[in-house]
Amino acid sequence: MENVLTLREQFSDLGGASAKDENLNRNRMAGRAYQELKRNVHQAIIDRVELEKLQRLSTEQIHHELAQLVERIVEEDNVPINEVERRHLVRDVRDEMLGFGPLEALLADPTVSDILVNTYKQIYVERRGKLELTDVTFYDDAHLMKVIEKIVSRVGRRVDESNPMVDARLPDGSRMNAIIPPSAIDGPLMSIRRFAVNPLSVKDLIEYQSVTPPMMQVLEALSAAKVNVLISGGTGSGKTTMLNLLSGFIPSDERIVTIEDAAELQLRQVHVLRLETRPPNIEGKGEITQRSLVRNALRMRPDRIILGEVRGAEALDMLQAMNTGHEGSLATIHANTPRDALTRLENMIGMAGLNLPQKSARHQISSAIGVIVQAARLTDGRRKVTSISEITGMEGDVINLQEIFTFKRSGVDKDGKVCGHFCATGVRPKFSDRLQAFGVAVPDALYDPSKHYPV
Repeated sequence: MENVLTLREQFSDLGGASAKDENLNRNRMAGRAYQELKRNVHQAIIDRVELEKLQRLSTEQIHHELAQLVERIVEEDNVPINEVERRHLVRDVRDEMLGFGPLEALLADPTVSDILVNTYKQIYVERRGKLELTDVTFYDDAHLMKVIEKIVSRVGRRVDESNPMVDARLPDGSRMNAIIPPSAIDGPLMSIRRFAVNPLSVKDLIEYQSVTPPMMQVLEALSAAKVNVLISGGTGSGKTTMLNLLSGFIPSDERIVTIEDAAELQLRQVHVLRLETRPPNIEGKGEITQRSLVRNALRMRPDRIILGEVRGAEALDMLQAMNTGHEGSLATIHANTPRDALTRLENMIGMAGLNLPQKSARHQISSAIGVIVQAARLTDGRRKVTSISEITGMEGDVINLQEIFTFKRSGVDKDGKVCGHFCATGVRPKFSDRLQAFGVAVPDALYDPSKHYPV
């Protein structure tokens, strides 16, 4: 408690100061001195409380007990803070004890989609597609490391000098990545991709002008007709959002197996089996790869397989599954165009080590995947489905692609907003016959190229 007493002396002259000086001192307290006070109160609570007994209490009881204890410590040491600062102190200390410290306020903000921690003293967030610097900080590297370790330990993972990179998920499903020294030169780094409490619906995407009603009608029909769909896009382009949306069209009477690095899909169906990869332990053993999970999923009698992201040798097993009765499966891939997605898939098949001829690999791809949905994040931060393309087969050694819907950019307005319009290309897709065979009615008027949807 010596540090708390030092703080009391530091603020003891507030009573005799002018109103202007008092406000100035309190503003300073909100900075470094406040952080120091919060740290010392937190340590005092740890010294006084038996954590094992605390964990037996309900959440409401814990909140009440911690609030009383913070009040008692502040009064005992006569720290001159006002009522608002007391409430903030109680909240912040509670976040340190029960949550993820400074991150709790950002995690509670529904407008924040990404949290980017660039060392302990700099935290950015993304709101509405734009990055903003916050005034939230950690005490030091050790404080940030403590929060990282708390997150990864909850999902049975580890991070240390021998294993400096880790992927994990928060209790709400948000995806976290951290990298620490020696790989991170300036100190621990962390990024959190937020998990939407209420997943975006078809109506939401149409209102945000990310897609058009005809595009969504066709995508829903593809799901009903069990057409295998690959969702392609760059980082942060909305691939997982689209995967969630398309998976929502799967009938509730089908058995679905999901495979992810960090579980974040939000399927509403009842019959869903969720699988997750696992990194090797400290001895380099126990790793569970996506490829092994795909192979195991085939023995689980799935109707559909949803692969969070295809990135390696599992591509071959996924394509074989799509070709052997698991129709209507979904996957995402990092690529900037549909053609690039096909090239990446071909390269990933090569990682399987089977030395398949190029033509055989391409034939596997063309026969397994029916449609590629291309998502993109525009320069103004908005996310859109910029293309829906159909794979129509092989012509010689080349996989044929034909675009069904597209987003055409026309420029940028004075506010930096990208202008353009959605439209059909006028091509009647070959999958129309499959839709008809499955009894899914899609009028040909949806493919009318003269109808534009400006944004």
